[in-house]
Amino acid sequence: MAEEKQAKAIAKFVRIAPRKVRIVMNLIRGKDIADAYAILKFTPKRGSGIIEKVLKSAVANAENNYDMDGANLYVAACYVDQGPTLKRIQPRSRGQAFSILKRTSHITVIVKEKESD
Repeated sequence: MAEEKQAKAIAKFVRIAPRKVRIVMNLIRGKDIADAYAILKFTPKRGSGIIEKVLKSAVANAENNYDMDGANLYVAACYVDQGPTLKRIQPRSRGQAFSILKRTSHITVIVKEKESD
């Protein structure tokens, strides 16, 4: 059996919390590319635009670098890892300072070609 070709795209240091991106990411895992685009277009979350951009990049990588058919692709895997956290300070009353954690994400999308029988 021939090894399956796959193409991937990664967006690193994206300024959005990973848990917010994972909500949208779970919607497109395993879907066809056309279905994934439709889901992302009508999902009213901030992460959907970022994921759509990474998905477009993965499809472009598949078509240009690996000669895959864009109509036959599906989202084989997609995941979000936590990037470095930016620490900021919020001044509070009586000279106190509370910390604010601005989280970042590394978003990865892997696409594969459906096997034609």
